[in-house]
Amino acid sequence: MHYKMHTAIYNYTTKPEALRCTGGISVRSLQFSRTMIFAIEEINNSTELLPGIKLGYQIYDSCTSGPGASDAAFQLSNGKDPMFYEGNNCSQSGVVTAVVGDSGSLESISISHVITAFNISQVSYVATCACLSDKQQYPTFFRTIPSDQFQVDALVKLVKHFGWTWIGTVYSDTDYGNYGMASFLPAAKKEGICVEYSESLYRTDPHSKIQRVADVIRSHPNAVRNVQTFILEKLNVSTNAWLNTIEQALQDKTQLSTNTSRIRDTHLRTRMFIFWTERTYDSPDCFQCPTEFWPNTEKDACLQKPVEFLSFDEVLAIFLAALSIFGACLAIITVVIFFQHRTTPIVRANNSELSFLLLFSLTLCFLCPLTFIGAPSEWSCMLRHTAFGITFVLCISCVLGKTVVVLIAFKATLPGSNVMKWFGPAQQRMTVLFLTCIQGLICVIWLVVNPPYPMKNLSTYKEKIILECALGSAVGFWAVLGYIGLLAVFCFVLAVLARKLPDNFNEAKLITFSMLIFCAVWITFIPAYVSSPGKFTVAVEIFAILASSFGLILCIFAPKCFIILFQPEKNSKKHLMNKN
Repeated sequence: MHYKMHTAIYNYTTKPEALRCTGGISVRSLQFSRTMIFAIEEINNSTELLPGIKLGYQIYDSCTSGPGASDAAFQLSNGKDPMFYEGNNCSQSGVVTAVVGDSGSLESISISHVITAFNISQVSYVATCACLSDKQQYPTFFRTIPSDQFQVDALVKLVKHFGWTWIGTVYSDTDYGNYGMASFLPAAKKEGICVEYSESLYRTDPHSKIQRVADVIRSHPNAVRNVQTFILEKLNVSTNAWLNTIEQALQDKTQLSTNTSRIRDTHLRTRMFIFWTERTYDSPDCFQCPTEFWPNTEKDACLQKPVEFLSFDEVLAIFLAALSIFGACLAIITVVIFFQHRTTPIVRANNSELSFLLLFSLTLCFLCPLTFIGAPSEWSCMLRHTAFGITFVLCISCVLGKTVVVLIAFKATLPGSNVMKWFGPAQQRMTVLFLTCIQGLICVIWLVVNPPYPMKNLSTYKEKIILECALGSAVGFWAVLGYIGLLAVFCFVLAVLARKLPDNFNEAKLITFSMLIFCAVWITFIPAYVSSPGKFTVAVEIFAILASSFGLILCIFAPKCFIILFQPEKNSKKHLMNKN
């Protein structure tokens, strides 16, 4: 939309600054973009046009330059900005299927060179360069306007109609102008028209270059009056770059302050002076900023909205990450203690195989919050929920297995009971595997049907953009949580039934407390998760994961580690077999 791009000097020793536009905004480009937005909204609101399909769009400013157009093309094709604002009806991240633009042939050529490799269609509404008709070089380019070949023929016929046999030409120094002039010169020569001189200029050319072109024109007296008429009169000739380039170049060179006591010494030979305004406007109309921009305090410019997500640079994220790593280290230390004392009665009496598997799953549970911190991406959004769901089910399945073992162990002491053979080590492993596979199946269905995806939330706050992971399918998310809750409640009920069984090695009481904490945390999590805005939604989920994980490891393993390390006299078969 802007007329030109900021020119930066690169020294190759520092990181280059991002491309940015300068100069005024092209009203024509703004009108084109608003027209496209209106057309898309009309299509989305219509029940007859593309029923069941919602079109999305992302508008980039090419700064009316080739580099700016290439930068925008790369953003659309290589995922530089993977976040797309999806409405409530969208279920996955946006995929670019077509590019509309650019208005200039140079910019359209730059875009086509990038997106052709990705087989993305391009439709231009103004680019008329005849070179774009070459399907070998631009196979995915289409346009809604005839090529320059028709314009060249019309110009030649116009010159011939007025009987001009001697002319000079001025064209834009772009692919559009160069190709157009290359077609015009032989066509004019064929009709007996003599081209005395042919000069090129570009909108960002220095004043000396424009002055040189003006001197060439003034050196031919017959052309001076026509040039003056062109400059002084308002010409509305659509979008032809050979007029816009001259207009914009002169416009840029004359945006001077009016606070001077005299005008410049140079003037036209015919003494027709040109006075330019300071180009300061007091518009009676207000224009709404684009969706990702916010007005400044003076309400005279649009600023990029700040982007918010739980970053590793924040104190809250650092604290939660430290807790996560500390919990994982605590689980690993517990594994080391249990492994070194694996032959002692207290380790063997509490089903050492399930204990080691439980500690392994707890380590993964502690590491899960790390996937929630940082800018969301497609992979991180899918990983964070599925990894959390599967590891927690593995954890609860191990606790459930330990609880069932306690119940069956005391039932097996009854005379004539052979119930223990139905839940031996092999059956315990199969139970844990079966329960975990159910959660894995739920996660796979969720990821295949409607997976989580990154999105820009523009509705929660008007003044900032929230990067977050949309659930994709809310049913899938709550199915994962519901299955975890079902196993936790079932485990809690069994632990309550086994809490009054005799003997010191009965860990049902410890499991009861751990499941009580687990259920309390996740029951509290639901309203907190729904009501928390922005990055605090992620923080609440991380806190729930860490709190429930710490509850499990401290309630189940801390008493045993305390006996192993500080009360070794109680780590004996005699003490464990004592009745309470």
